[in-house]
Amino acid sequence: MKINIITLGCSKNTVDSENMAGHAEKAGHTVYFDREENDCDLVIVNTCGFINDAKEESVNTLVLQASAKRNFNRRHARDGRRRRLVAVGCLVERYRKELQEEIPEVDAWYGAHQWQSIVEKECQHGRNPFTDEREVSTPHHYAYLKISEGCNRQCSYCAIPLIRGKHVSRPIDELVEEAKRLVSDGVKELIVIAQDTTYYGVDLYGERRLGELLNRLAEESGAQWIRLHYTYPSSFPEDAIEAIRRHPNICKYIDIPLQHINSRILGSMQRGIDREGTLRLLRRFRERIPDVSIRTTLIVGYPGETEQEFAELKEFVREARFDRMGCFTYSPEEGTPAMALGDTVSDDEKQRRRDELMDIQERISLENNERRVGKTYKVLIDRREGDFYVGRTEFDSPEVDDEVLIDIEQSKARNKKVSIGEFYQVCIVDAMENDLMGEIIDD
Repeated sequence: MKINIITLGCSKNTVDSENMAGHAEKAGHTVYFDREENDCDLVIVNTCGFINDAKEESVNTLVLQASAKRNFNRRHARDGRRRRLVAVGCLVERYRKELQEEIPEVDAWYGAHQWQSIVEKECQHGRNPFTDEREVSTPHHYAYLKISEGCNRQCSYCAIPLIRGKHVSRPIDELVEEAKRLVSDGVKELIVIAQDTTYYGVDLYGERRLGELLNRLAEESGAQWIRLHYTYPSSFPEDAIEAIRRHPNICKYIDIPLQHINSRILGSMQRGIDREGTLRLLRRFRERIPDVSIRTTLIVGYPGETEQEFAELKEFVREARFDRMGCFTYSPEEGTPAMALGDTVSDDEKQRRRDELMDIQERISLENNERRVGKTYKVLIDRREGDFYVGRTEFDSPEVDDEVLIDIEQSKARNKKVSIGEFYQVCIVDAMENDLMGEIIDD
């Protein structure tokens, strides 16, 4: 068969889709990722059910693919080809019954942990274990390494534990072997992900083992960059900080969604940390890893958030001077404790608060970037786009952070040959809010 896998949502979904693809290809099928126009026999939509916008995107995609299926079947009525459409993932896990009623054109529905069932039933491939095959869909030079599944946290606004279940860690040896395979296939950057990476190991080993995992990845995988995502502020493991500080191939980068700074709101959110604990943690990061880049996300419009509490959050952003920051407007999720609090802040007010916060961050980002002008960094080239090569420093993750733009014609004039997926020394010559301009120099 020809199979098209459409992946929505987060990088954890990306890994699930890549596992499906790897096993489907082992069974002899041809797999495409996110192909728009296609003559595929099977279309798999890997859905997201995290927040309202993501749910809407997933539903719209399923409706669109249902229409494409009808058109495909009409075109092939004479030759007998029929397309099969299946849905998998978080949205299905939460709303299977409602979706079945709304979109009857979908032939089969699989929950968040059922990608293996798709491989067995839709692709007729029963090979085990299911961890030994994967077809990477990202650019060949970076890949995600999912170290665990599920989440034991009880954040009041979050439905992930309801969808993905309890935290389940993968063994360290298994992860190191997968990392080695990825690197042997050309991956230069490993991005460590999970619903909560800092909880890693508790279920398997009785204690947090993120630091040990990072040490072994740094020493044994062969990866040139290792990047840590999705950390949690409460009880942040000290040995993970030490691993980042000590190993030159672990990026000086921490992705840590803080969500808020006001202690009352953090308590209502059930985050397990207050304002002072958050500030201590940020100080610890910067003292132990002086050149660390910190990315965070925040939530505005949480039920009951007052103007004074929002003002406290704004002042926190001004003082913390995050290297990278995103902001979500609160979205009530069925089945979560925060749902009982009501949705007390209007959508317009949420959007106003988000815009204000991002305006502050844009000014900080510009100032931070301007300080990089004249400095030289190791840059990984991700792609060619228009008149530029586009790359990143170790302080930026793909798709979500700042990029370094390198003029193609200028590089040619200076006899600088550039290849996608390779590292170069780049001098920063100009700065914008969300991008840097650079020139490749001799090593």
